[in-house]
Amino acid sequence: MTPRRPARRRAPRAAAVLAALLFALTAVVLPAPAFADTPSPSPTPTPTPPIPVGTTAFTLAPISNGLVVSGEPLTVSLTLQNETDAATAPASATVSLGRTPLPDRAALAAWLDGDTSGVQTQAVATASIGAVAPRGQEVTPARVAADDPALAGLPPGVYPLQASYEAGAEKVVATSAMIVPPSSDREIGIGVLVPITVGPLTGGLLGADQLAALTAPDGDLTAQLDGIDDTSTILAVDPAIPAAIRVLGTAAPASALAWLERLEALPNSRFALQFGDADVVAQLEAGLPRPVGPSSLTAYMNPADFVPETEPTPAPTPTEGVDPDAPVFPDLATLLDVGPGTRTGVYWPAAGSAGSASVAELGEIRIDGRSSLTLIPSDTTSAGADHATVPAHGRAGDADVLVYDADVSRALTEAAGLEETSLRGAALTEATAYLAFATGETGGAPLLVTLGREVERSRVALGATIGTALGAPNVVPLTLGGLANSAVSELTVDDSPPEEARAAAASALFEEEAELSRFATILDDTRLITGPERAEILQLLGIAWRADDVAWTAGIVEHRTGTRTTLDSVGLVPTSEIDLYGSNAGLRFFVRNDLPYPVNLVLYVTPDDLRLDVQRANPMVAQPSSNSRVEVPVQARVGNGEVTLDLQLRSRASVAIGGSESVDVNVRAEWETFGIAALAVVVGGLLLLGIVRTALRLRARRRGTDAAADEAPEPEAEPEPRREPEPKDTE
Repeated sequence: MTPRRPARRRAPRAAAVLAALLFALTAVVLPAPAFADTPSPSPTPTPTPPIPVGTTAFTLAPISNGLVVSGEPLTVSLTLQNETDAATAPASATVSLGRTPLPDRAALAAWLDGDTSGVQTQAVATASIGAVAPRGQEVTPARVAADDPALAGLPPGVYPLQASYEAGAEKVVATSAMIVPPSSDREIGIGVLVPITVGPLTGGLLGADQLAALTAPDGDLTAQLDGIDDTSTILAVDPAIPAAIRVLGTAAPASALAWLERLEALPNSRFALQFGDADVVAQLEAGLPRPVGPSSLTAYMNPADFVPETEPTPAPTPTEGVDPDAPVFPDLATLLDVGPGTRTGVYWPAAGSAGSASVAELGEIRIDGRSSLTLIPSDTTSAGADHATVPAHGRAGDADVLVYDADVSRALTEAAGLEETSLRGAALTEATAYLAFATGETGGAPLLVTLGREVERSRVALGATIGTALGAPNVVPLTLGGLANSAVSELTVDDSPPEEARAAAASALFEEEAELSRFATILDDTRLITGPERAEILQLLGIAWRADDVAWTAGIVEHRTGTRTTLDSVGLVPTSEIDLYGSNAGLRFFVRNDLPYPVNLVLYVTPDDLRLDVQRANPMVAQPSSNSRVEVPVQARVGNGEVTLDLQLRSRASVAIGGSESVDVNVRAEWETFGIAALAVVVGGLLLLGIVRTALRLRARRRGTDAAADEAPEPEAEPEPRREPEPKDTE
């Protein structure tokens, strides 16, 4: 039984997935920027067994990647994996070798795919395989001695190798190859491209906790640097990784800062992937003239983490008008820098996604006065049909391309993700066999191979895989510049059907980004919203999402639902009917702001009747996470009645914010005049009545006094008082 092999070309997406995504794109509206202090976590992939549950797999892996020189033995490992609920029966395996080399790469591909027809082999070794328990595996060695006649006198070439055993009535077969290297000293240049990426993200950047885990001694990013250390590989670095570290400033984890310093110190040639390893073809098919990058990462930076360190005494002379404690933020180019010697304008679409139209569009891009380079697999070119070898540097029309060997790259990618040495050896042998053909078919031109975009790789597996590619017979490592400056061959790129689901998603996201950009004009700094939005869109278009369409669709739905929340975060609080008594007054309305930033707004008020004059434009600043009041001056003209006011919030750039509101106002403007007149009459009447009553009382009192005086008799004279005589002095 030959293990199932990966598809040669990416199959079209299932109709159900496309329908589900298109439904999601129309069911909710608009993606949401995640604010810098709350990075969105990514879905954790579910671990999968090495083979499908309920099956067994038999793998043949030669030692030393299948290379056997004259005078050396052939040693192989036979691995039987059992993912069934029952133990397998013991068996005797036979190893067979053909003495006629396979004629070309097409024959090698057919042999490795299990097509053994027309190939003659002879038994060279046997091995006993014990019973394998459920969910277990057994590795059994087999050896062909160096002096075995089967190995004698074999010229350089790639020879068919197989192992088989009987399982009941079924014969289980595994195929591989043995390579006798050429004795020629001619060396062929080879570039080995290794991506530095992380898994799929929904947030714009990795957070501090995520970075600490990834750059820990056992973290995935640490393993990637460990695997490429002291190698001459070409690095393809996702700029979102160093940016995520740099935006944290002094708050970045120590392990992340050390990892970044280590990346920058590597001498390897390199280029930057799209931010988040975003899919460039999806962007072009969505109608963009060229792939885009992040617009700003300001929202992710905390000012407290970028205050310059205090200088030791004596303090320097302060510069007039400059605050020494003001934060100093790095610019966008500094945040995205992936290290010294980075070549710009290099695009690496997902394998098989870039057809002739996309390659032509990318080829028209010039950056820093230099043409762009597009990386494509050899099996998407006419020259690479039927597994043929294609030199690394080519030109498709006016587009400069670097072509990586599809068969070798596929085998290396598989090997880098396998922890079991016995299983990894099978994939490394496959890569070595294809390289043996390729180095003899380029006419001296260099080759390019890649390790794909897998993330979870151990340092051991990655290092072993890189060592196999760079240590293959008759190859010498080349840099990215060496490949780009090598001889050019004319190529024809095959057409590729558009990926409607990804194009539709990208189109919707970018259209909604434009709406969110208009909404952001309510802020003093629009980058606080537009920066995270662009970063999240690019992360959602990341190539890593291709492995899980369902999770990708869910991520887009979540993003768009969140943006609807953002767009609805500022609006008018509904107002009930208003009764206006008086000709001059102020009507109060409230504005809700759920954003963590103050927003600048203008409330426009339009009456439907001339009996009420209002101030049409009313500027205001709505405070963060609160309801803010705005007072609108009004003046009622003569007349009473009902007036409807149409209310609309706009940014200072005249962009409508939220929906419009209407409020009815019952105008009673004449009641004020009538009330004052009536009150004046009442008060005047009361005063007049009081005066009259007071006058009447005084007059009545005066009359009573005069009448009493006329009727009273004259009073009698009072007698004079008697005087007593004074006593005389007797002395």
